[in-house]
Amino acid sequence: MTTDPKAHPGGHHHSGEPEVDPVTGYDTTGHEWGGIKELNTPFPRIALVALALTFAYAVVAWILLPAWPLGRDYTHGLLDLDQGEVAVAGYRELSGMREGWLSRFDAPDFAALEQDADLMAAAMPAAHRLFRDNCAVCHGMTGGGGPGFPVLADGYWLWGGTPEDIAETLSVGINSEHPDTRYAEMPVFDWLERADRTTLAEYVAGLPAGGADPESPAGMLFEENCAACHGEGGEGGLLNGAPSLTDASVIYGQDAATVEQTLRHGRMGVMPYWSDRLSAAEINLLALYVSRFASGAEEAAP
Repeated sequence: MTTDPKAHPGGHHHSGEPEVDPVTGYDTTGHEWGGIKELNTPFPRIALVALALTFAYAVVAWILLPAWPLGRDYTHGLLDLDQGEVAVAGYRELSGMREGWLSRFDAPDFAALEQDADLMAAAMPAAHRLFRDNCAVCHGMTGGGGPGFPVLADGYWLWGGTPEDIAETLSVGINSEHPDTRYAEMPVFDWLERADRTTLAEYVAGLPAGGADPESPAGMLFEENCAACHGEGGEGGLLNGAPSLTDASVIYGQDAATVEQTLRHGRMGVMPYWSDRLSAAEINLLALYVSRFASGAEEAAP
């Protein structure tokens, strides 16, 4: 290694002094690419300060807060914080705030409860959260339903739309594992001739628009095979799990091809029961909330 200053990178070839950029005043490093010289720019002081503060914060956080995993445990820090305990404490505080009015839903008089404006103001936001957490994934945020899941925001109910009926459905489910579950199944009609299934599917597809003739051969097929469950003219409303076929809110689709597939293979949807997850008061609260969808009372819920 030479000690000759003239041999140092960036030094002047006679004096050995570093070459200074006339624009910035910074020394050059001696590196040059296509006429562009590299400057020996000092590291920004603010960046050094930021790095120092970050390091200091990290050290303090390691000491005060949970930080390092230790197999099945972790360092708890001097503050001994536990987010799980914080969450449980928050839940208990929220439950305590609700306890006063929620107990009124244990064995409710729904009509009287709905007339209590102060109670509804406190209860409906909580019911909205219950619906979002437990029901919206299938039935939609506003009860609009979807393929395979009934609409809750219209006047057509498979098992009744009163709060009492809805509470029962929530408690025992439909085709669920609950011993008292509601049972409903669309049977397979593969025993019908294919031409008859096609004719029947076209008839059912025309019901919502009022284009089906009940006096036609297709109407007779419907009367003989479908009316017992879906009602005269397919209006539903028999509270036996068979949906109305005359409205636009069909569960699986009501174009002729989909209806023919339903006739060929049958349907059996499952609604889980919630009595092992929600309390009786929460089920009753949720039932009252859902019953208000059809009137639009909860359309603009918070």
